[in-house]
Amino acid sequence: MLLAVEGLTHRYGDKTALDQFTMHLNRREIVGLLGPNGSGKSTLLRVLSTLVKPQTGRVEICGFDAGKLPEAVRSRIGVVFQTPTLDPLLTVEENLLIFGSFFGISGRALHERVRHLMQQFGILDRRTDFAKTLSGGLRRRAEIARALLHEPQLLIFDEPTSGLDPAARDDFWKAIEELREKRSTAILISTHLFDEAERCDSLILLHRGLRVAEGTPAELKATIGGQIVELVAKKPEAALETLRAKFGAAIELSDGILRVEAKDAHQMIPSLVEALPGEVLSVGLHQPTLADVFRKVTA
Repeated sequence: MLLAVEGLTHRYGDKTALDQFTMHLNRREIVGLLGPNGSGKSTLLRVLSTLVKPQTGRVEICGFDAGKLPEAVRSRIGVVFQTPTLDPLLTVEENLLIFGSFFGISGRALHERVRHLMQQFGILDRRTDFAKTLSGGLRRRAEIARALLHEPQLLIFDEPTSGLDPAARDDFWKAIEELREKRSTAILISTHLFDEAERCDSLILLHRGLRVAEGTPAELKATIGGQIVELVAKKPEAALETLRAKFGAAIELSDGILRVEAKDAHQMIPSLVEALPGEVLSVGLHQPTLADVFRKVTA
């Protein structure tokens, strides 16, 4: 086990950012973190990356106590934060070379590793460009390449593909799978992209500092237990009252869309439309998605 978090609680004054949070991460495992703003994801990542000491609970990474031996932890993890961290006054290549030297990589091995990663992430032709001149997507590629330089045992990513085009996102996932297979690397990813969450082995959903759901993407979607009907009405609030009066509390309104969750929801469509004569603008039917799960557990 590369990561063990037991009973982690972290507070900012009277506000509890994490409340008795527990999780485990094994070699070759990809775990995704999902949660709305203020759910505790950022605090958790800051603790795991040793930027913040654990207040209560136990955090062990690669066999080391993150609170007592942060230096030992840092040499074994790779971190990519959402905010840019490249030195803007250095070139892409200089940023990677200096970072690699921090971990004792030098000489030909360092230069070959840097060149390989720049080529892998499509930034080899920008190696002499200053970081400050790069677009957001190119900076992101350079930061990911830099995090992989020392071949860490645990990778921690905060919205890693934010700003990347589809091709770069594919390059990222190919690199992740390669590390998992060849190096048995463990990966923790915080993301708001549900298609990326689908690629994780398991997911943890956070809400208000609590772990509110956990499982594989398939297991989580199975908790919905039926189909989803979505209706757009001219007056959604009034339509909600009408439908709840007739069909019960299973009707929900979110972002102006009425949602009905039921085992055979498709059979309800005619009755739902008839209950709102002249009010329905559109109606759709789909199987449960991670977005539905996320919406349900963070409501």
